[in-house]
Amino acid sequence: MRSIGLRFFLVGFLALLMFIPLLYVGEIVGDRASYNRDTARSISQEWGGAQLISGPRLIIPVKGPVTRIAERKVTDPVTSKVTTEQYEVTEIRRKSAIYVYPDRFDVVLETATSERKRGIFEVPVYSAKAVIEGDFDLGDVQASVAADETILWDETTLDVSLSSNRALRGEARLEIDGQEHALEPLANAGHGTGGIFARIGNPRGTGDFSLTLGFNGAQSLSVAPVGRTSRVSIVSDWAHPSFHGTFLPDRSEISEVGFSADWTIPHLARALPQTSRSDYEDQARQNASFGVRFYQPNDFYQKAYRAGRYGILFIALTFLTVLLIEDRSGRPAHPVQYILIGLAQTVFVLLMVSYAEQIGFGAAYALASGATIGLLTLFGLTALKLGRRTWVLSIMLIVLYLVLYFILRSTDYALLAGSTLAFAALAGTMFFTRNEEWYGPKRTGNRFAGLFGRKPPPEPAPQQ
Repeated sequence: MRSIGLRFFLVGFLALLMFIPLLYVGEIVGDRASYNRDTARSISQEWGGAQLISGPRLIIPVKGPVTRIAERKVTDPVTSKVTTEQYEVTEIRRKSAIYVYPDRFDVVLETATSERKRGIFEVPVYSAKAVIEGDFDLGDVQASVAADETILWDETTLDVSLSSNRALRGEARLEIDGQEHALEPLANAGHGTGGIFARIGNPRGTGDFSLTLGFNGAQSLSVAPVGRTSRVSIVSDWAHPSFHGTFLPDRSEISEVGFSADWTIPHLARALPQTSRSDYEDQARQNASFGVRFYQPNDFYQKAYRAGRYGILFIALTFLTVLLIEDRSGRPAHPVQYILIGLAQTVFVLLMVSYAEQIGFGAAYALASGATIGLLTLFGLTALKLGRRTWVLSIMLIVLYLVLYFILRSTDYALLAGSTLAFAALAGTMFFTRNEEWYGPKRTGNRFAGLFGRKPPPEPAPQQ
């Protein structure tokens, strides 16, 4: 029986088999993407890495009486027996310091991006300048100590926590009331991996401070809003920012030449006391920070992943087109020919990725899709013997790869385009097969003899 219905099932099974080569292609793309990420991570760390600025803050030492339990040996004068007894000792020692965050905290960050290349991979990095201005309110400091404690005002330091000291480049200057103070690296910041500090002496009676830092970075740039009122502004020439963290910007402008964004964060919006005997730096960095990632939009590895996910749909639609065309031409395709068509479309993903690494996504897609469409069109003309119906296959392939390009270019509309294409293909198939005799014409002999164009053997002539 030459059943078009059974042939539909068999061609559908062949389409499902194409999941196997698509799976291996996905593994190859995954390996390349992982290598790309490792390269990007290595370059980023060498340049400075992701940067998070927290501070400045004042650290004011405190000393006071501390009682501890000590032990001593006591010899009994009568029995000469030696025993151990405990007694209290009161000493004047350093106690937990007072941490004071700024009352006003204004930050302006400006970045200039560039690309660093290693092999065939390029990674965006930036050079930044931070100008941090503000003042401190010391009105609550005295209330933070007990009556028997003494504040060591003259030993006050101002520190800033950074992600990495090795990222610092160029200018690093701290001025308080117009007087410059020397900055030193923190041997162990305790937060992140770096920091700087300055011995500023007695902060009482001082006014505004200004801190200027030049540094390198990559991947992201973040700030912890440590002021009672924090105002942060970031200006960059990177056209693809991805804002992240606890707070999104109040205002942002994004164009092809860069972006700018502004934040205003009141102290009530984050659980961080302005004056405390406890160190809240970890909480400020981890739970209140915000900023921007230097995002590379929709890179070709992401596009390749998406092409692999939609690959089975495009292979199935090509199989369906060939099935409908060859059924009407009277020259059904062999299962091996369907497999070759599927493999050609699977290799398209590898071609796209390998060329994109060298010449960019747009040119790579045009080259890979043009080669695939040309190959399948020539195959339909010479191997499948479609004749004039080859143009139907060619037009269908052009439409498919144009739709796939739209899907890969637009993440937001990928699902819409893919689902619409699938529905249109299903509706077209239902329309063009509305008059099919799915069980096929009645035939004698082997019921499977007509599959894929094999005609049943002629019946023997009756004996005379």
